[in-house]
Amino acid sequence: MADMDRRSSSRPIGLFTLFIVPVAAAVLLYRLESFDPAPLPFHDFSPEPIVVPKINPRLLQESEKIGVGKLLGAEDIAYHSGEHVIYTGCADGWIKRISLNDSTVQNWTFTGGRPLGVVLRRHTQLLVADAEKGLLEVTADGTVKTLTEEAEGLKFKLTDGVDVGVDGLIYFSDASYKYSLKEHFFDILEGRPYGRLLSFDPSTKETKVLARDLFFPNGVVVSPDQNSVIFCETIMKRCLKYHIQGERKGLVDKFIDNLPGPPDNIRFDGEGHYWIALAMGKSWRLDLVLKYPWIRKVVAIMERYNVRPNIQKNAGVLAVDLEGKPIAYYYDVGLSDVSTGVKIGNHLYCGFVTQPYIIRLDLLQHAARATT
Repeated sequence: MADMDRRSSSRPIGLFTLFIVPVAAAVLLYRLESFDPAPLPFHDFSPEPIVVPKINPRLLQESEKIGVGKLLGAEDIAYHSGEHVIYTGCADGWIKRISLNDSTVQNWTFTGGRPLGVVLRRHTQLLVADAEKGLLEVTADGTVKTLTEEAEGLKFKLTDGVDVGVDGLIYFSDASYKYSLKEHFFDILEGRPYGRLLSFDPSTKETKVLARDLFFPNGVVVSPDQNSVIFCETIMKRCLKYHIQGERKGLVDKFIDNLPGPPDNIRFDGEGHYWIALAMGKSWRLDLVLKYPWIRKVVAIMERYNVRPNIQKNAGVLAVDLEGKPIAYYYDVGLSDVSTGVKIGNHLYCGFVTQPYIIRLDLLQHAARATT
């Protein structure tokens, strides 16, 4: 009888240990955490993403992998039509050159940082947005030169996307002047606009801030008529248009919003379409994280302990016309962190932030189909 009484009296203590202590510890950890997320302008979000008339939900399954094990984090792709090769910046700091004839991979030049956005200028020079080194120029012989690494006395922390106009003016993004690439998840969680869209004039060496207070500006592309620059605002799941010519010069308009997921790079195919890479598809979990600052604070605490919720799937590439109207969406439930989509001939090439390869999809054999 005495033994039964002792077991009964120990149950409240056991329950206290199992539930109350962990909850109290979690509350204390939350209160002691100094990270202070801000509310995002959630009124800019729509409850439902845009409707796309054609889809292919088997992007990964129907693609072939290129450079497996040699192309870790091939974040962006630049195509040299004369040599039939592509250039990409990888996580190991190397710009790599891949032959499209036989898919061989060559370590071309080392930046010493983390090359992200890449674009060719006059087919002889490669422009590189290096997250750690700033805006770089690489000559045909592989020599690396820093063009700019700060604006208005503020150093770039995460140089990200880049493109160049026909006049030689270079447009690029500094996704965050507070957080580095290794810390970029905290930029997203904090919810404050630390990003900038910039230009660099090679003739005067002048760096200008074109737009500021942006939520993680990412990929950049000059419109084919040279009147505007389209850039991705990742956290807001939209692309914006900065006018460089005409009556609205210097102003920013929405180009496309309510995207199925957060956009990374955007590229023009020379055939009337932009291709927007989406790091993931529609996710109610992501929407909750973006909507509530307290949830972002909890996620930040988890991140400090190397615990990140796995919510990324259905990544892919969205094709839109010159007015931002959706045309086709290629994605796959098994894909995450798609960072670029470039159409070369009849193929779509996709790069990734984390995967050790790029993929190639035959658009004729595996075209997107009407959804209705």
